[in-house]
Amino acid sequence: MGKKDKKSLPPSGAGLVRYFEDETKGPKMSPEQVVVMTIILAVFCLALRFSTS
Repeated sequence: MGKKDKKSLPPSGAGLVRYFEDETKGPKMSPEQVVVMTIILAVFCLALRFSTS
């Protein structure tokens, strides 16, 4: 009988490494900038909502 020690594992990564290595065009923003812009937008929307016009 032959040995069945050889086990194949599924490939890890599945192309994710290549995806994250690709550089995309567009604005580069830090997470802090995104949070600040979101807060500013929320305050602006609330100001418009409760403005008396």
